[in-house]
Amino acid sequence: MENAAAAQTRAAKPFLSDIKTLRERARQHIEQGAVTDTYVGDVGKTIEILQSVLATELVCVLRYTQHAVAAAGIASESVKSEFAQHAKEEQEHAMMVAERINQLGGSPNFNPDGLSTRSASQYSTPEDLVGMIRENLIAERIAVDHYRELIRYFGENDPTTRVMIETILEVEEEHASDMQDLLAAHGRDEGADAH
Repeated sequence: MENAAAAQTRAAKPFLSDIKTLRERARQHIEQGAVTDTYVGDVGKTIEILQSVLATELVCVLRYTQHAVAAAGIASESVKSEFAQHAKEEQEHAMMVAERINQLGGSPNFNPDGLSTRSASQYSTPEDLVGMIRENLIAERIAVDHYRELIRYFGENDPTTRVMIETILEVEEEHASDMQDLLAAHGRDEGADAH
C-alpha cells in the first residue's frame, strides 16, 4: 500500500508516456544535442566542473608517466609497470570526461597552459621510488574525495555525468589501494632512505 507522500511525489513527477509529445520535444532545439529540456542541471557549471576533472586526469597521466619512466632501483620494475598501467587508465578517464564535455556542448580544454591550476591534484616528481608512490597515493586520495563530492553534487540532476564519475571513482579507489599496497611493501625497505 502506497503512503500519501509517495503518491504525491509520484503525481508531481508523472511518467511521460505520450510518444507524440516526446517526438515533438526531440525536434525542438536540436542544435543542443544531448541537452534537452529535461536536463535539470546547470550545463555551464557542469562543463566548468568537468574541465577541472579533465585537468586532474591529465595531470595524473603526466605524473604516472613520468614516474613510470624515472623510477629506479632494484625493486622498481613491478612498480614502473603499475605506474604505466595507471597512466593508461587515467588517459581513458580523461577521454571519457572530454567526450562528456563535448556531448554537453562544451569544448574540452587540453591546453597545457594553466593545467596545474585547473587540476585538483598536483604534479610532483620525487627522486626516489617511495616518494613517487606516496605522491601518487596522495593524488588518488584527493581524486577520491573530489569525485565523491561531485557524485553528490550531480545526484539526479545529471545522472549520466554522475554515473561516469562513479565509474572513474571506482578505478581511482583501486589506484589508491594499489599505491597503499606498494607503500606498505616498499616503504619499509626504502622508507629510511626517503627521508
